[in-house]
Amino acid sequence: MKKDQLSYIISFSAFLIFIGISYFIDYEDGKSASFSFINVLVEMLKILPCAFILIGLFETWVKKETIIKQFGEKSGAKGYLWALALAGFSIGGLYVALPLAKTLHKKGASLKVIFAYLGFVGVCRIPMTIFEISFLGLPFTLVRLLITIPLFLVIGIFMGILLKRKGFSF
Repeated sequence: MKKDQLSYIISFSAFLIFIGISYFIDYEDGKSASFSFINVLVEMLKILPCAFILIGLFETWVKKETIIKQFGEKSGAKGYLWALALAGFSIGGLYVALPLAKTLHKKGASLKVIFAYLGFVGVCRIPMTIFEISFLGLPFTLVRLLITIPLFLVIGIFMGILLKRKGFSF
């Protein structure tokens, strides 16, 4: 067993012991943590199986050459526009975006575009934007998008350059 696996098992076991003790001594924060854990687990189990099937199909059906052309180092502004579009239509937030980013990287996408995509997923998903417009109004949403899109674009470019110099890979 690898050291990482052992640390995960120990951490999860400690969490379960904490929850058990919380119920035994009637500690409300511990009970609340267990309910939150179960709610997140159920949400993930609703989204992840379908998302992983779609990511698997993406890996199989989309050619490496296409990813390199559209998301690669030489894609230029087109790569960032594709990343923005892909992020806009994403479901499941970062649960889905992180495995998809891994797939994009394996197929030759630029780190700069991948990091921009991950930032865009957090702020540009269409369902979230529509929800935001209905509660906070169109002017607020437009201002937020006009600030966050360029910000995550610059952060993605900066992180991609920095990590490429350091020899980073997934």
